Amino acid sequence: MQTFALIGNKFYLRNMKISLKQDCKYALLVPTSMGLRITPESGQPVHASDVFHLQVTSAETNVASVSSYLGLPVKVLTTFVKGSPFAAIIKSNLRARGMDFEGPEVEQGGPWGYRHQINIADSGYGSRGPRVWNDRAGEVGRTLNVKDFDLERIFGQEGVQIVHLSGLIAALSPDTGRFCLEIARAAKKYDTKISFDLNYRASFWAGREQELRDIFSEISSLSDILIGNEEDFQLCLGVKGPEAGGKDIAATIDGFKKMITAVKEAYPNVQVFANTLREVVCANDHLWGAITLVGNEWQVVEPRPIRVLDRIGGGDGFVGGLLYSILKGWENEKWIQFAWATGALATTMLTDYTQPADEGQVWSIWKGNARVKR
Repeated sequence: MQTFALIGNKFYLRNMKISLKQDCKYALLVPTSMGLRITPESGQPVHASDVFHLQVTSAETNVASVSSYLGLPVKVLTTFVKGSPFAAIIKSNLRARGMDFEGPEVEQGGPWGYRHQINIADSGYGSRGPRVWNDRAGEVGRTLNVKDFDLERIFGQEGVQIVHLSGLIAALSPDTGRFCLEIARAAKKYDTKISFDLNYRASFWAGREQELRDIFSEISSLSDILIGNEEDFQLCLGVKGPEAGGKDIAATIDGFKKMITAVKEAYPNVQVFANTLREVVCANDHLWGAITLVGNEWQVVEPRPIRVLDRIGGGDGFVGGLLYSILKGWENEKWIQFAWATGALATTMLTDYTQPADEGQVWSIWKGNARVKR
């Protein structure tokens, strides 16, 4: 049942539910560029290591893993290097995570042709922060093109409840920017809800600021769910907000609320806004919080201390928990709680993605209950 709150002289909807399309084959669809991450053992820095762990990664499948591990049907749109052993590893990993996938097989074109991108990263330890080196030369994901996918079949016949788009993919290349725009337009046509995580990366935007600002603005205008961190809304959409990376982030929550309110005025069709909050004490101790605005109702998780094994993927874990909560039709006050906990869970794992055993494990994290379960 929906209830209303009186604020000033106006009534606002509380516990708003997002109306999702029914009878869909897929709960969640993510377009992505799949890659690999190599990480030294035992939290050591890359330059001092000679043994590395290899894993499959992408921000968008990190998000989708919350839903797939908890039993919802997920589909991945991507592209592969034909005959590549790394492509075979990626496909096997996606199957193991319970995800369907489709995409073209692109010829390598010789030793200097296409490949799957590599993130070379250490986890950091104590006072030594993590370092990530992106090696994306020849990235096959930069060729993602709408002509390689039957969007009428995917959205019109198979059906999708939420499509999750990422600024990482939209900014990879002119082709991928158009690809994300066309997916957003098709989703809107077929009444699929659109989630957009802005995911600003300065190196992707260099020399392309106006081009990408236009693309990000149009996708945002079509979106139902808009997500950022302390700086994404400011750098992607040009909306002024608090200084990113500062200390005592809890003291700036009102500033973040003003920023989100300004974004809401610019993009009135968005129903849900989410902003993660992170203050780094050291590599293994963070303060982790979040803000959501659903309709006109704020939910805030004041930054709480969490222990961190590997921080990479925490933000994606938050988004994954948020979308799962929406897909499950829960009351919106639970969305931020579950999302906070799936983000915190991700930082306890060496994979970039959250692998919840069940919903109960996530709720135990939210409650602060780390006691053994027998």
